[in-house]
Amino acid sequence: MKTTKSNSLNRLALQKFKKNFWGVLSFWFVICCGCIALFGYMIAPDNSENANQMHLSIHSKPPGFNVQMLTIPSKKQLEESSLKTLFFGKKNRTTELPIEGYHFEGKLLKVIPFREGEDDGMLKEISLDKFPKGLTIKEIEKEFIDNKTFILGTDKYGRDLLSRMIVGARISFSIGFIAVLISLLIGIPLGALAGYFGGKIDALIMWFINVTWSIPTLLLVIAITLALGKGFWQVFIAVGLTMWVEVARVVRGQILSIKEKQYVTAARALGYTHFRIITKHILPNSLAPVIVISAANFAGAILIESGLSFLGIGAQPPMSSWGAMIKDHYSYIILGKAYLAIIPGIAIMSLVMAFMLIGNALRDALDVKA
Repeated sequence: MKTTKSNSLNRLALQKFKKNFWGVLSFWFVICCGCIALFGYMIAPDNSENANQMHLSIHSKPPGFNVQMLTIPSKKQLEESSLKTLFFGKKNRTTELPIEGYHFEGKLLKVIPFREGEDDGMLKEISLDKFPKGLTIKEIEKEFIDNKTFILGTDKYGRDLLSRMIVGARISFSIGFIAVLISLLIGIPLGALAGYFGGKIDALIMWFINVTWSIPTLLLVIAITLALGKGFWQVFIAVGLTMWVEVARVVRGQILSIKEKQYVTAARALGYTHFRIITKHILPNSLAPVIVISAANFAGAILIESGLSFLGIGAQPPMSSWGAMIKDHYSYIILGKAYLAIIPGIAIMSLVMAFMLIGNALRDALDVKA
């Protein structure tokens, strides 16, 4: 009977969620962003590690910029597994050179490197020996010279902005998942202990929560990050260690009201252990608010990581991060190239808003009073 009722409530909550247009739209938007983040190197135009292929001669170009690109292969070919390339990109062994023109002369390929605003570019000679042996001029021309379009333009280092955006999405999703996981692993046990046992245990845990709560979040994250050191995983841990207090307070409040219910009293009378009562009877009935706050914490973690990257203590170069991209280009707003900072800003805003809308939709769907 209890299982049937539980399944019925879950089905009703799912139906209510499906009726929320913005919640469903945000859910599928997050799913799409997650797939892009996971398989980013498959769809990014620049699939080198961290999308870090630089072309300084074409820096800060507008969206839709097109240029002829000469690819000079490396003599040393590095064998890489396809699985590693899929998730981490490939080691950049080739040299890409933006050019304005070229022609073949004997065993030389003479090219005019791209120089915007200069009528006469310096001619550069490249030996055909640098290309694989046995290829004809037509084959070299077809395989190694191509027109390349930068859909979102290039950043101040001449890197493909679209590729950096795609690869940077992975940072935002990683920080969200890991920070929320850490907050749940710490917050749920502490909140459950405080709410269930009360007394001195509750007072001690609440004192610890209040002390942590009183410290500004960004300041606490910066302090933990500096203590652990700059880096990718250090930031994730630091953000997670600041988000458990909200989870602990919510779980404590839920358990304070639920532990007085008749079925909990009956479980005590039957001689069940405290651990079983908490895990089997109380926590399953108090997780709805935790799910909602986890969605909000996911959005908060993305914002905090972006702020840390903007301050220079988040993900370190050459790793792509939306916050770091804003930091690198915010001065371009007054230089007529505001899109370099606005594009990653819109990405952060869209992802955070999607998680907040999902949280609101879950709150309405899981509200049993409604």
